[in-house]
Amino acid sequence: MTDNEIVQLYLDRDETAITETKQSYGKLLQSIAFNILQNKQDAEECENEACLKAWNSIPPNKPSKLCAYLCKIARRLALDRYDYNTAAKRGAALSLDELEGCIASAGGAEDRLTETALAELLNGFLAKSDYNTRVIFMRRYWFGESLSQIAKELHASESMVKSRISRTLKKLREYLRKEGYDI
Repeated sequence: MTDNEIVQLYLDRDETAITETKQSYGKLLQSIAFNILQNKQDAEECENEACLKAWNSIPPNKPSKLCAYLCKIARRLALDRYDYNTAAKRGAALSLDELEGCIASAGGAEDRLTETALAELLNGFLAKSDYNTRVIFMRRYWFGESLSQIAKELHASESMVKSRISRTLKKLREYLRKEGYDI
């Protein structure tokens, strides 16, 4: 079933939309959640919650890219669950901690980038990057994959991936400074 057909099922309030969503995207949604949470049961719950959120948000929303829409929901749910599970600990996943040197402000909350502004800056940065850099960056910071997972998928060494990430973060800091965001 195509994405447009699945979205139409949601719009028609047909409960088979959830079944079709799980069949088409269930493993991907669980994978995203598992990479953040490292817990199979929590990942399965995030998949179910993502389907429920899609059910409750379509309509009024009508996503043009259902996969991206669902992935964003699952990722947000997993990050929220991670924050809840580690409330007494640091508030972000390890891979996101790596980005703090680029996107966290030295000032107060009022100096921080809005989520929309940050997304625009990151999209601009990634658009100017080569394909492999974009893939590694997205796998690490969007899908939450480990260095070893990325290396395995790209048939590369873990040290190459680590080196590429380090260089990318350095370039990102420089890019953000040029765009007027001082770290």
